[in-house]
Amino acid sequence: MLIRLLRAYLRPYARWLLLVIVLQLLGTIASLYLPNLNADIIDTGIATGDTGFILRMGGWMLLISLAQIACSVAATYYGSQAAMCLGRDLRAAVFRRVSEFSGREVARFGAPSLITRSTNDVQQVQMLVAVTCTMMITAPIMCIGGIVMALHEDSGLSWLMGVSVPLLALVIGLVIQRMVPQFRLMQTRIDVVNRILREQIGGIRVVRAFVREPVETRRFGTANVELTDTALRSGRLMALMFPAVILILNVSSAAVMWFGALRIDSGAMQIGALTAFLVYLTQILMSVMMATFMLMMIPRAAVCADRIGEVLDTQSSVAPAAHPVRSVSARAQVEFRNVRFQYPGAADPVLRDVSFRVTAGETFAIIGSTGAGKTTLVSLIPRLFDATQGAVLVDGVDVRRLDPDLLWTRIGLVPQRPYLFSGTVASNLRYGKPDATDEELWEALKVAQARDFVRAMSAGLEAPIAQGGTNVSGGQRQRLAIARALVRKPEIYLFDESFSALDLGTDARLRAALQPVTRDAAVVIVAQRVSTILGADQILVLDGGAVVGLGQHAELLRSCPTYAEIVESQLSAEEAAA
Repeated sequence: MLIRLLRAYLRPYARWLLLVIVLQLLGTIASLYLPNLNADIIDTGIATGDTGFILRMGGWMLLISLAQIACSVAATYYGSQAAMCLGRDLRAAVFRRVSEFSGREVARFGAPSLITRSTNDVQQVQMLVAVTCTMMITAPIMCIGGIVMALHEDSGLSWLMGVSVPLLALVIGLVIQRMVPQFRLMQTRIDVVNRILREQIGGIRVVRAFVREPVETRRFGTANVELTDTALRSGRLMALMFPAVILILNVSSAAVMWFGALRIDSGAMQIGALTAFLVYLTQILMSVMMATFMLMMIPRAAVCADRIGEVLDTQSSVAPAAHPVRSVSARAQVEFRNVRFQYPGAADPVLRDVSFRVTAGETFAIIGSTGAGKTTLVSLIPRLFDATQGAVLVDGVDVRRLDPDLLWTRIGLVPQRPYLFSGTVASNLRYGKPDATDEELWEALKVAQARDFVRAMSAGLEAPIAQGGTNVSGGQRQRLAIARALVRKPEIYLFDESFSALDLGTDARLRAALQPVTRDAAVVIVAQRVSTILGADQILVLDGGAVVGLGQHAELLRSCPTYAEIVESQLSAEEAAA
């Protein structure tokens, strides 16, 4: 998967990578040529006292060093550019794919894991590319070139390289074999820490209300310790690798000095050649050390690439049609035909044989006990999920055949948990209609019974809204979410428990104000409160995912025991008869 991702997302930057390879090749050749010049200075210049030769060779060494520095700087620049662009493109690809997911795929991965995959995991792959461009390309060139140049200086000591290099490779291989499982476990435990942290931040009020801070602290501490232990085990393995490399490097250098001195004493080798051979051996082992550093990163990057690839390879269960319908003749119609929905792996379906029809100008209400499938039913209309059997039609066309943009432009959804984005009141209201005027915003706020509290804010429409709308009350959040849907002026309104946080008076005023605005639209209301739906044209009663009643309030009181029980539990006899 790592190779596949790199091949796909580095292809646009192939020219930069080719330039990096050329620059690193030139810079490495320059580095390999310097010890040879130094050997000539020792054996020819210093040995004979030729100062002019020393100065000429010294000048060449200075020029070659400057060229090597320039090549390294340029290679690092273009390599970093390629790595940063790779990270940008990967994050964008993950974001696009996640934005296509239905609720089923989001629930499968979990929000903390998706966040980790699009940030930490991408960063690991990005870092691998950056280090490859600066170190890994140099390492094999340096290793092969160093061997050639060392043999050119003196082949009699070549057996030392034949011992030290394989020994170093063996040590590195054994350590890396143990590191791969630890890196895989580390990424999983990062997910766990992120999940617990998100839960504690998001549920801070609940935590404090039930005095669970010590319990949550211990829970986070356990996950944090597990991550720390895994990181320490990986760190110990990494720490073991470098001393092993240094030990082999130092022992090899001592061996070169020992056996090189014997060859110099016998006249088979010169002092300059020994100096150059020692530098080349050091360069060879240092290149292996650089490769070691890279090999430590590859296992973790490979694990991260697998996790990224898992997201990118996951297709949404709500896939657009191959040839979508891009125009419809009917307006503001919603129809369910024998709809059945069951979550993957669930023993029983959430919805069974649900059928009804809503047309323009009608208000359709859905009521039932908790867990009856009301929210799931509403989620099928905008295709947050797809029905497992039957058909959901909007404007006379199966939603699975409609172009997604066409479907969503016809719907104004106010979810059960209204979410506001960080920004201002105006930016939130314009979320579905960016070109809405201030007058349209104030009119929507007036209908949603939110104008007074927005005007009371110091900045009015430009008043700041925190992420999730945490700086306003639950009722204010609901009314702003309703206003956001009203600004869009859709053909179909979906209110999923959208009045639950409102007092009875505000609820009544809001519903009265909605009637003229939604006169030509189809309105679907999910409610637990009977008073909210008394005037609906049709009321659908759900029980255990099945339709047990469909009709108007007075009719259902007589014919549907489930509805009668709900009404009796909430309203007095006089209110029920009204």
